[in-house]
Amino acid sequence: MPFTIAILSVILVYTWVVEPRVPHRLVGAPAAIVVGLGIWHAIRTREWGVAPNALGGAARASALFTAAGVILLLGIGAALGTLHDRRDLLGNLAVLIVWGGAQQWILQTVILREAQRATSRRTSVVLAALLFAALHLPNPFLFAATLAGALGWCTIYHRYPNVLPLALSHAFATLAILYAFDDAITGGLKTGAAYLAR
Repeated sequence: MPFTIAILSVILVYTWVVEPRVPHRLVGAPAAIVVGLGIWHAIRTREWGVAPNALGGAARASALFTAAGVILLLGIGAALGTLHDRRDLLGNLAVLIVWGGAQQWILQTVILREAQRATSRRTSVVLAALLFAALHLPNPFLFAATLAGALGWCTIYHRYPNVLPLALSHAFATLAILYAFDDAITGGLKTGAAYLAR
C-alpha cells in the first residue's frame, strides 16, 4: 500500500505538524501533493474512477444511500434543536462537490484499491473506511460520520467503480451536516491539531 501510506503521511503531517505552525492555511500544497500521488497511481494502474458502464448503478446506489443519510442527519438535527439555515446553498454545494469529489477519488481509486490488493475484497472496504475515518481524528463526530459514509461509499464503488455519484453524495452529506448541527457538535469540522486547539 505504498501510495496509501504516502497520502496518509502527507495529510497527517499537514494536519498535525504544519497547519498549527504556519500563519496561513496552506492546504493547497498538501492537496497538490495528494492529487499528484493520485494521478501517478492512476497512470500506473489505469484506473481513473469513472467507468462509464458503472455510472448508472453508482448513481442509483448513491442516491439511495445519500437520501437515507441526509434524512437521518436532518432528523437528528431537528430532534436536537440544532437544525438551522445557512447562506449561499449553491455556492457551498459547488465547493463541496469539488472537495468531496477529490476525497472520493483518492479514497476509492487509491486507498480502497490498494487495500483490496493487500486483503480480501470485503476486508478492504472496512480497512479503507477506517483509514479514511482515522484522518478525521481526534474529532469524534467526524470520525463516526466519515466511517459510516466511507463504509457505504466504498461498498458502492466496489460494485460500481465510478466516483462521480460519490462526489455528489459526499457533498450532500456534508451539506446536511452543516445544516443539521452546530459547531459544538461537529467540532467546526476540524481535524488534527486544529480540533484540539479550538
